[in-house]
Amino acid sequence: TVTQEQLLATVEELNADPRIHGILVQLPLPRHIDEAAVLESIAVAKDVDGFSAENIGRMCLRGGEPPLALPCTPAGCVELLQRSEIQVAGKEVVVLGRSNIVGMPVAHLLQSMDATVTVCHSRTADLPAQVRRADIVV
Repeated sequence: TVTQEQLLATVEELNADPRIHGILVQLPLPRHIDEAAVLESIAVAKDVDGFSAENIGRMCLRGGEPPLALPCTPAGCVELLQRSEIQVAGKEVVVLGRSNIVGMPVAHLLQSMDATVTVCHSRTADLPAQVRRADIVV
């Protein structure tokens, strides 16, 4: 198995290599590796997952510079809604899950499309009622 130090060294090599244009780390990582430390070590310009703090911050802010990349599963959810011609603006949307990979990014993307978003999770009271009142559930 790889150590955290080996993985971080590999990411740094890829960051420095001008022939490499994008880095994607397959998650989840083994328990002995600090996921946040690995993701933070990826150069923003090579962060194809869009997980860097700068990319997430740009996604969450209204106006300003757009993110260099969007997390792919949330972007795919939005693409499905758009291709299905589902109107999102003004709709009540319930997002099930608050993960950094899907739940929170998709919630921000849907808010940017003028949806009213509620993020539900394992501690949400009366989850069935939340889902019943939603126009869209992700």
